[in-house]
Amino acid sequence: MYYYIHTIMIEKTTADNAKLKEKWTAQIQPLWPAIKGSLAQVRKPCIRKNCRACASGQKHPAWLLSVMVGGRRTTLYVPEPLVGPIKQAIINGRKIEGLLQKAAIQMVKNHRREVKKAQNSTPKS
Repeated sequence: MYYYIHTIMIEKTTADNAKLKEKWTAQIQPLWPAIKGSLAQVRKPCIRKNCRACASGQKHPAWLLSVMVGGRRTTLYVPEPLVGPIKQAIINGRKIEGLLQKAAIQMVKNHRREVKKAQNSTPKS
């Protein structure tokens, strides 16, 4: 009776993933601060009785940040001085999401390539 046992060790995949992690970490470090959400300018009435802006229908501009918390959407008031940094943080967050998607694709491709190499190097009996 003849038994053939072949074990495939795919250490290169983890090495490729380590390189991918290093590259990814280097790419995201300059993107801090980063947030996920959206920023919108709205116009709201104030509480003063004789406000000209509210009486004319213009109302007062305000910025709202919309984020998901515990699966529910919530909005937060954003003070005017914080609008610029929040906009940049949202842009950074979107860039990080793109990098995550690319990293996922590359991780799967690395794994497939190594499995294919291992299968091609196994002796046929």
